[in-house]
Order: sequence, then structure tokens, then C-alpha cells
Amino acid sequence: MSDFDIVIVGGGIAGASLGAEIAAKRRTVIIEAESQCGYHSTGRSAAFWLESYGGPNVAKLTSASRDFLNIPPRDFAEAGFLHTRGDVHVSDGDWPEVPTGIKVQQLGRQELEQLIPGIRPRWTKALFEPGCADIDVAGLHAAYLRQFRKRGGAIATRARLQRAECQAGRWTISLDDGSSIAASVIVDAAGAWADHVAEACGVQPRGIEPKRRTMAQVRVGRTGLKALPLVDDAAGTFYFKGESDSSIWLSPHDEIETDPCDAAPDEIDIAIAIDRFQAVVDWPVERIERKWAGLRSFAPDRLPVYGFDSRVRGFFWCAGQGGFGIQTAPAAARMAAAVLLGEAPDEMVEHVDPAIFSPDRFD
Repeated sequence: MSDFDIVIVGGGIAGASLGAEIAAKRRTVIIEAESQCGYHSTGRSAAFWLESYGGPNVAKLTSASRDFLNIPPRDFAEAGFLHTRGDVHVSDGDWPEVPTGIKVQQLGRQELEQLIPGIRPRWTKALFEPGCADIDVAGLHAAYLRQFRKRGGAIATRARLQRAECQAGRWTISLDDGSSIAASVIVDAAGAWADHVAEACGVQPRGIEPKRRTMAQVRVGRTGLKALPLVDDAAGTFYFKGESDSSIWLSPHDEIETDPCDAAPDEIDIAIAIDRFQAVVDWPVERIERKWAGLRSFAPDRLPVYGFDSRVRGFFWCAGQGGFGIQTAPAAARMAAAVLLGEAPDEMVEHVDPAIFSPDRFD
């Protein structure tokens, strides 16, 4: 039986970032059910750093993560992970709303037409959020896994947790290949499977539900789109952004209830996305170049869950990151690591109260 201090279940951005923060201080292993880490949510994300997304509590983690993502430590990566794009929040009714303190500017119709040529007349109000940036998700995830290994962490793929039992302060984790691992702490970073992992460990689920998000890369009859800002509406029914000179990434901003699975796009959701897109701009859709879907998992109050389960000793939650797990990863990992190890918070997150994200809030 392999013996560790901490077992992290899940090798996506949540498990990888937290693992990188603790591996130098505790013997740590990441166990990943799939053949590669980040297969489901992290590997399918169209992530962007958007300070207004997720509400005021999430915004604290997003804001705290920006400097790290933009200019990471030299021992972490040679270049940053952000490419500034800007976001246009459009509305055909009231002005869009963003959390207090986030830098935005109102756009008149003329300015809106300059940013989004061909936008239809119904869209009369818009806010421009200049700080929005694309995130190099694959690069960030790879950098965290690399640092995790460099600091002594181990990774086991095709290692699905079947069950776990805790006796005398030590967990015995049984894997589906018949092997087992012992550890003092289990970290549940299993994304869409977080509640399933909890149940397999004898821990009460926290109501973390996976939602399917649909994406498509669409070629349109318009050029000069590569630097197009992210465009979303106040009602949360679509977003799109430039991908190449004449292609965009498009989503109907859907959250379809689903069981944890290898998500695939539904044709009706692609059709809905295109219909909504054509109600925004007069660009003809020429073809769908590719399409995919990923899972985003939410707790009942839509805040992530970080902290020890008060009912079961040695079980730590790191789940429910919704669609903001990547843009908050640096700060969330620092905060969670301090709670997990019982240390003072890093200066990056000393202004953030971790109790806001504690699983005890559901008791």
C-alpha cells in the first residue's frame, strides 16, 4: 500500500493548483480517474479572466489572481497566461449590472457599432469592461502540474477512487484496479464527481451539481474578428468572442442539468446558440467548424466550496468552482492551502475570508 499525507482526488485545475501549493510541505499524490489530468472541464474550457463574473465574493479571488496570471513567478512559467481582449456587456433593456468597484465604461450606440460592426439596432445599451482577458488554460494547467511534480508530488492516472474508509485518523483509499493508498487527508477536487466521491468516502454530499455548457466554433461572413471583444448580454443568454479572422467561439450560455459524464453537445443547443447570435449581429453563419461541451459544477449557492468537512475528520472539499475555477485558481489555491495546512494566509488572499467558502455554511 502506498502511503501519503494527502490524496487529492481529481487532476483538473482545482486539484493541480492546490497540489502545487502543498506538495513541498506534505507527501501528496493526485489520483485521476481518466488517462490524463483535466480531461473533462479544464481541458474544454473557453476560459477568460472576467472580474465581473461570479458575484462579489468570487470577484475577490478573481482580482487577487490577476497579477499571478499576468506575470507569474519565474520558477512557475516563462510568460504570462493572459491576453487582454475586453468584454462588451450588451442589453436591449436596462443597463447591465456589474459588481461595485469593477472598472467599466458606458458605450453609446456609435461606440458600440465601432466595436461590434453589424450589431443590430435593438441593442441600445452596453458597458465595456476593458480588463477582460483570454486565459491560456492548457499552459496554466500544465504549469501547475509541472510545479506539483517538481515539488515532490506524484500523479496516478487511470486511478478511480472506489471507496475510502477512515480509521484511527488514517484513510484507506481503494482504487478500481484493486490497489490502495493510505493518507491522513482526502481532498475532494473531483469536479462534477465531487458528491459521488464524498459518498464513496462516507461523507454527506453538499449538493454540488454538474451543468453542461455548450460551445461551437463558427465561421461567419465577416473578417477582422480575431481581436473581437468578448460579447455577452445582460440576461445571460449568449456570449461570443473572436477566434480567427472570420471565426468566433459561441455559446448559448446554457447550464443543462446532467449526471457526471463525458459531455457532448446537443444539436438543439447549437441551434439555439446560432439563433441567439443572429439576433445580435447581421453576420451570416457559413458553417460550424467544431463543437464541444464541458461540465461546470455548482454548489446550491453558486459559491465554491473550500474547507474541511466538520462531520468527517480528514475530508477536505475543493469543489463547486462553476465557470470561474480557472480565473480564480491562483488565489483559491493559496487560500485553500492555508486552510488545509493550518497556516496563516498568503498575502495574496489575506483580505479574503475563507469562511465564506466553508462547507459548514450548508449545515
